[in-house]
Amino acid sequence: MLILFYTPNSCALASHLALELCGLPYETRKVDFANNEQRSPAFLKINPKGRVPALVTEHGVLTENPAILTYISQSAPEAQLAPLDDAFAFAQLQSFNSYLASTVHVAHAHRYRGHRWADLPEAIDAMKQKVPHNMRECFRLIDEELLQGPWVLGDKLSVCDLYLFTIGRWLPGDEVDIKEFPRVADHAARLQQIPAVQRVLETQ
Repeated sequence: MLILFYTPNSCALASHLALELCGLPYETRKVDFANNEQRSPAFLKINPKGRVPALVTEHGVLTENPAILTYISQSAPEAQLAPLDDAFAFAQLQSFNSYLASTVHVAHAHRYRGHRWADLPEAIDAMKQKVPHNMRECFRLIDEELLQGPWVLGDKLSVCDLYLFTIGRWLPGDEVDIKEFPRVADHAARLQQIPAVQRVLETQ
C-alpha cells in the first residue's frame, strides 16, 4: 500500500491526483503545516527535507513531484499517464515537470518563503512584489509555447496536466487572473470535470 504525505493546497496535490487517476491502492496522511508538523522528528524520519509530497513505497520513500509522478506513471502503465514507449515524448514530460518544479514553483515561493533566499526585510518584500510579474511570465510561456493542446503533451492526458493544474490553482493568491491565459484556463476547467479530480479536490 502506497502512503502519500501531503498538505492541502500544496504541490502534493499533483501526486495525489496521479494516485487517484492511476488506480493504485494508496492512503493519505495529512501533515499539519500550521502546527509545524513538517519539522517534527516523526515526519523528518520520513522526509528529512521537511516538505511534501513524500510517498512511502515498498522500496522506500520518494520525494519531489517529478520523481513521484514518474514512479506512479511507471507503476501503473495501463493508466497511460505518461508516454512510456516514446523516449522523446517522455523526455518532454520530464522537461515540462522540471520547469514547473524548478522555475514556476520557485517564482511562487518568493511570496511566502522569501526567508529561504534572504534575511533583510526589504529584500523579502522586493521578492514578494516581483511574484505577480514572474508568475505571469511563466504562465505566458506555458500558454503560448509549452501547452501543446488540448493537454500539455498533445492529445493524451498525462501527469504534466495534473502538475500544471496544481500550480495554476495558486495564481489567485499571486494576484494573477488565470483568464489572462485562455488555454491554461480552458485546460483547468476541463480537468475539474474529471470525477477523480473532483474526489481529490474534496480533500483540499
